[in-house]
Amino acid sequence: MANQEHTQEPLFQTFKLGNITLSNRMAMAPLTRNRAEAGNVPGAMTIEYYAQRASVGLIIAEATQVSAQAQGYNATPGVHTPEQIAGWRKVTDEVHARGGHIYLQMWHTGRMSHTAFQPGEEAPVAPSSIRAQAKTFIPGAGYVDTSLPRALETAEIPGIVNDFRTAARHAIEAGFDGVEIHGAHGYLLDAFLRDGSNKRTDEYGGSIENRSRFLLEVMAAVIAEIGADKVGVRLSPVSPVNDSNESNPQPLFEHVVRELEKLKPVYIHVVEGHTGGPRDNAPFDYEAIRKLYSGVWMVNNGYDKAMANEAIASGKADLVSFGRLMITNPDLPRRFKENAPLNELFKDAPLYGGVGPHGYTDYPALAG
Repeated sequence: MANQEHTQEPLFQTFKLGNITLSNRMAMAPLTRNRAEAGNVPGAMTIEYYAQRASVGLIIAEATQVSAQAQGYNATPGVHTPEQIAGWRKVTDEVHARGGHIYLQMWHTGRMSHTAFQPGEEAPVAPSSIRAQAKTFIPGAGYVDTSLPRALETAEIPGIVNDFRTAARHAIEAGFDGVEIHGAHGYLLDAFLRDGSNKRTDEYGGSIENRSRFLLEVMAAVIAEIGADKVGVRLSPVSPVNDSNESNPQPLFEHVVRELEKLKPVYIHVVEGHTGGPRDNAPFDYEAIRKLYSGVWMVNNGYDKAMANEAIASGKADLVSFGRLMITNPDLPRRFKENAPLNELFKDAPLYGGVGPHGYTDYPALAG
């Protein structure tokens, strides 16, 4: 048995993550699908969607609002009402029944929103009153520009930190094995990090230390609430998605990771390059930030089986997350193990939204 384990491909080794043992070193990346039902509650198809993918070592469920204010897109789930918590409980129960493990990614979309999604149709909130050059979809209106946000008052920030803390407790109540804080892709916490979107002059703006403060306060609060062994964070140092802009990312993210090391989250999940695009869109030394952190390192963006095995074998990563390959291949670990052909995205089904199972729960698994 020891010999067999020794010759096993790195991707299929079991792995200890906090207090759980993953069946392999593959993760399902958090993937917004815009399939939540009335009240932003996960429904029956969402239960089946995640349960179908329970053979992956860790599912990171789609970005989920920590409050009503946190919403920026249509039909995205929350974890701030009793109905939403109950809906997620059905998802986690089914994933666990099929032998899987599942974390919840928690987000606040910040300026990536529209007044149509905000309580009282108020302006979305952001570090500064700078509109993102981006769009969101509103039923009946189609794709529209995101709204001009208002700058958060300094006194409001502790309330949002508390929203994340409470949402983390709700996630554990809903049966999740842990949570991932969304600190990437131009959403609220990431927007505070970056000088392109943060022009503040209070203790949350200006220096790298100040711009990092909000993310680190959220991490500290969530860790205090549910324990460091159940809390990860996602970062995207050089991804330009959602009008994300930073003039000097290397020292910024070295500082962030150095401070995260003090908090001991269970993992850091790094999107390398341009999310869903080129991995070399901007110079960045990922190895430098990797060396600053002693916990589990997860990598993402454009990995195939060979790249993933190499990343793990070389020590560059402990876990590798897969996005679209997990959408189209509910049994991706088996397909990788057997070198079986991979499904392609259906051309006649939307990636975001849609009605019925097509393009959501009807991607075929291997027979037998």
